[in-house]
Amino acid sequence: MAQTLRDQLPASGSGQRGWVPPGTHPDPRPPDEADVVVVGGGVVGWSVAYWLKVLEGWRRRHGMRVLVVERDPMYSRASTVLSVGGIRQQFSLRENIQMSRFSASFLRDINKYLGVPNEPPIDIQFQPSGYLFLASPQNAAALEATVKFQRDEGAQVTLLSPTQLKEKFPWMNTEDVAVASYGLEDEGWFDPWTLLNAFRRKAISLGVQSCSGEVRAFVTSANHMMPSAPPSARIKYAHVYMPDSLEYQPVACAIVVNAAGAWAGKLLEAEGLPRGLCRPPLPIQPRKRYVFTWHCPNGPGLSCPFVIDTSGAYFRRDGFSGNYLGGMSPPKEEEPDPSDLSVDHDYFQEQIWPRLARRVPAFESLRVQGSWAGYYDYNTFDQNGVLGPHPRLENLFLAAGFSGHGLQHAPAAGRAVAELVIKGRYETLDLRRLGWDRLVAGEPLEEHGVV
Repeated sequence: MAQTLRDQLPASGSGQRGWVPPGTHPDPRPPDEADVVVVGGGVVGWSVAYWLKVLEGWRRRHGMRVLVVERDPMYSRASTVLSVGGIRQQFSLRENIQMSRFSASFLRDINKYLGVPNEPPIDIQFQPSGYLFLASPQNAAALEATVKFQRDEGAQVTLLSPTQLKEKFPWMNTEDVAVASYGLEDEGWFDPWTLLNAFRRKAISLGVQSCSGEVRAFVTSANHMMPSAPPSARIKYAHVYMPDSLEYQPVACAIVVNAAGAWAGKLLEAEGLPRGLCRPPLPIQPRKRYVFTWHCPNGPGLSCPFVIDTSGAYFRRDGFSGNYLGGMSPPKEEEPDPSDLSVDHDYFQEQIWPRLARRVPAFESLRVQGSWAGYYDYNTFDQNGVLGPHPRLENLFLAAGFSGHGLQHAPAAGRAVAELVIKGRYETLDLRRLGWDRLVAGEPLEEHGVV
């Protein structure tokens, strides 16, 4: 397939710079051409790049040139490193459960996949404490049905009555809880930066090239057609703008993967893309979420799971010695301004803390230690990822919109998109329902486990 991709590249003019293998000398500029341009160097983008090279190797093909473009090389605003690092099997959509199970297996054997010769072993600092979802009486039947479905999909989840819940977690107030679901296996949390860096280092060792810059424009085959609207088009060049500059480098490409996270929707509004071919618009927007850390010496101990309260508030341990972190997604009508990552500290005092203290009485005396904000790549249509080919931009693939669970699904989503690019079909997991067709048909896939 790599040879096929290269055959599709626009012809290069004389005097253009060739492909610079990683590890030779650093080049702050992108190359003139690549087989695949991955827009977005978060964990999903690097997972796509890694799997492209791995699957290429398994098929004994040569030299696919993969370029990852990241506009925030310090990852100061990146969703990946600003997340709380959770992984769970407790979803209500089959595809999400399957991706979680794949990712859990991947993380268990991470050194087999992402280990680099002559470098230290990877330690993602996984904490195997399950997720604990609490349900009120009005939501009890729905949770019980979801758990049955999860078990049918192979997830190890148990139901706890209020009595069992109190016995297992005596620090919890269970008065308004009718039932709870608790993950017994392949759930917990880990260090997001370690996973991102492991994908990145391994991909680079396999020959992936990266650059700092922002893709703001494209040249497509439609740019050279008659004024009549074409039924489809191919992207021929991605214009990569240098950091803090109006200068750009056109990169000829055969495939583009949109892994731009919270800005994936904006990328499909870029200059040069025919507006008529980008309908319906990709419904992915940045949504700001706050995370707060606090200390409570008399709080839950090492057995503390990742708790999802009936109110929507969540918390988990943060290391040891009575440290915790948590947050809560706001109602739709109270979404904070996503233009920056400032934190509204009143939101914790007025909305989150009362809910935490009601559930865990010891939290009445907690002391806030810090906070940060990060972005969900929020799919306003159905809060699920959009994966696969664009219906009218023939060589554009999507991998975005996970609405808060992109980190945990990155190993599976990256492999899935790489399979489509190289083999033309899904092989490991059937994720066709997460494609663009549901957006066109107006048929959302409901996921009831968005936190």
